[in-house]
Amino acid sequence: MLESELHDLSDDADYAASQQQGSASVMLRSDSAKQSSPRNGAEIVFSKDNVAIHPTQFASERISGRLKLIKQSSSLFMTWIPYKAHSSEARLSDKDRNLYTIRAVPFTDIRSIRRHNPALGWQYVIVVLSSGPSYPPLYFYSGGVKEFLATIKQHVLLVRSEEDANVFLVNDFQNTLQRTLSSLEMPRAVPLACGPSNTSVDESILIENQERADNGANDGRFSVNQFHGRPRHKVDPARDLSIQVLEKFSLVTRFARETTSQLFGENQSNGFSPIDRRTHIQTNLDHPKSSNVEENTSVESPVVLDSQEFDNLSLVWGKPRQPPLGSEEWNAFLDSEGRVTDSEALRKRVFYGGLDHELQNEVWGLLLGYYPYESTYAEREFLKSVKKLEYENIKNQWQSISSAQAKRFTKFRERKGLIEKDVVRTDRSLAFYEGDDNPNVNVLRDILLTYSFYNFDLGYCQGMSDLLSPILFVMDNESEAFWCFVALMERLGPNFNRDQNGMHSQLFALSKLVELLDSPLHNYFKQRDCLNYFFCFRWILIQFKREFEYEKTMRLWEVLWTHYPSEHLHLYVCVAILKRYRGKIIGEQMDFDTLLKFINELSGHIDLDATLRDAEALCICAGENGAARIPPGTPPSLPHEDGSFYAQQEQDEIL
Repeated sequence: MLESELHDLSDDADYAASQQQGSASVMLRSDSAKQSSPRNGAEIVFSKDNVAIHPTQFASERISGRLKLIKQSSSLFMTWIPYKAHSSEARLSDKDRNLYTIRAVPFTDIRSIRRHNPALGWQYVIVVLSSGPSYPPLYFYSGGVKEFLATIKQHVLLVRSEEDANVFLVNDFQNTLQRTLSSLEMPRAVPLACGPSNTSVDESILIENQERADNGANDGRFSVNQFHGRPRHKVDPARDLSIQVLEKFSLVTRFARETTSQLFGENQSNGFSPIDRRTHIQTNLDHPKSSNVEENTSVESPVVLDSQEFDNLSLVWGKPRQPPLGSEEWNAFLDSEGRVTDSEALRKRVFYGGLDHELQNEVWGLLLGYYPYESTYAEREFLKSVKKLEYENIKNQWQSISSAQAKRFTKFRERKGLIEKDVVRTDRSLAFYEGDDNPNVNVLRDILLTYSFYNFDLGYCQGMSDLLSPILFVMDNESEAFWCFVALMERLGPNFNRDQNGMHSQLFALSKLVELLDSPLHNYFKQRDCLNYFFCFRWILIQFKREFEYEKTMRLWEVLWTHYPSEHLHLYVCVAILKRYRGKIIGEQMDFDTLLKFINELSGHIDLDATLRDAEALCICAGENGAARIPPGTPPSLPHEDGSFYAQQEQDEIL
């Protein structure tokens, strides 16, 4: 990766286009002339060029555009339209650019705006919607954040938050009760605040006026979801709008769903080729059955299964759970030199029973891909010694940073501070981590800091300490825990990507699976405007870590790591839990806020064995039809063919 790609933000096609179109912003205040349309009275009260978003970490791939505030009657709208590329070398196509267009969103649908003034770099703002999550950060490369906020304040009620001076609440007419999604038990949880939008506007006229004003700066096509649906249930704002969470955990919205659906298609087949997998029962999928759903909420589906038929699926197709794999049986899977003779049979056995605790230390490395299945005892010991040295070299990189260097290394200070705050709150009720000055807590911190240097692009995100904690507990060795964590993050890393594509694709796939396997529940969620499935966010992000007791969490993870019968079994686990409580959800007419509270209160009350049987049954019944609804590349991806993620690393080094 070239350094210029990371830091030089003045040499790409968007920047050149903006210079040709004029970089000076047009700031039309109440005391100056305003651009207006005699047709509808719409007027542009603020316009700013060189406002960009960053879909990737490469500066050359940023998307620059023009930000506008448009007044029509008593309503204020915000738009951001990307420039049309003028260079054939631009990395993103016009179609991709248009996916990020912000199309005339009324301020009645905006909950808050967070301003950021970094010591180094450019100012940017994050616009948080009333539906909860946010748009990508908008970077002001030519300044103008102050004027942007001042103009908004002239037309809508803009109140500075009492708890964070950089957060401005929009249309905060009452002294709202400040509450958080503390039930998520995630540090600085994502806010989910909803407010009705009663504004009606002729968007086509607004966009047409913008196109005339932009003199052809864009092609007039838009793909972002329009914000004129039925009123949503009112929910108070969350207490904390942390930048870490907003940028990494909060892009799961109808906007994200619309973007994803355009990439993957909205029809049931989605254009995907079915993934080859073993399936025992397919007959029922070939005979669609009707479902009692109101006509206005029906969905097109070539396969609709009778939900009543699934109630006893686990009794028919879900096999009984078995005792954990013990030492004697484990040895039967190994040859005289320690190679696993039948990895598929081993994975299947672990799927149905898990592992004795005394074996987890040895077998987890195989399940995660740290060791190849065909490796011998001697080869595994040699790998441990080699990787220990490599770990110590990486760890030394941050340990050797002096205090003087740290003062000039903002990113390091930020990540170190965040990690230190998180580890002291991770599983401290366990004897392994409890007490002051616990050395295991320090090891947890050291591994996470080392990983932030090993994978500097991803760094550290909240939730990673939850994933590392059981691994360190089982491995009880710093170096081995680190490399097993690295292997796990090869699968789950996309959950923490800044663009949140990994979470988007999984929530999108979950929606499609519920639509296939429980259409009444899917249609109920559709009626209640809950199709973003954000209430399942924590389940997927940290793999049900908060939903089960510690020992049961480890057993569940073992099952998921086998990738039997599907690499996406975790999504079927989600469906199984939702299906188990469908009657209560629909019977009590839960709205989004009530549903979120109910889902979080399930923590510690879910029967793991029954859920796994249900998930297996649903997966078998869905078969290739279920696989076709999961976008290719949806995390967690399958391990490399040799069972080890090191194969690709070695190939990269050779190249």
